[in-house]
Amino acid sequence: MKVIQNIKNKVNNNTILIERGKWINLTFVLGVDEKEFIVKIIDGKINSIYQKKVDTEFGIFKISSSLKNWQKHWLKIPPRDFHDLFAMLSKKLVKLDGDLKPLMQNLQYFKDLIASNRANR
Repeated sequence: MKVIQNIKNKVNNNTILIERGKWINLTFVLGVDEKEFIVKIIDGKINSIYQKKVDTEFGIFKISSSLKNWQKHWLKIPPRDFHDLFAMLSKKLVKLDGDLKPLMQNLQYFKDLIASNRANR
């Protein structure tokens, strides 16, 4: 899915975001509809993003939503309730699973990582 691969390029070309995440080394799952993508981060850079191939592949946590919801989140100016990961969570538009401690410890990094796919960002 090309839209997911765009995240890697946008994150890895954002020196401020990489600096913010320089201590982050983990793998998480990004869900889009029924598809799951394994996102491996090393020193704040996305090392790889690929579609999950087998059920034994996993990440420390999972962030998932429908493609329709992600597309609204990625608009240049997202509509109300789609502008922020936690606004989406409060409206049950996104789901979080797993060990959320690393997500919460680096919340701004992950919010910016997901939002990096916004038009003209």
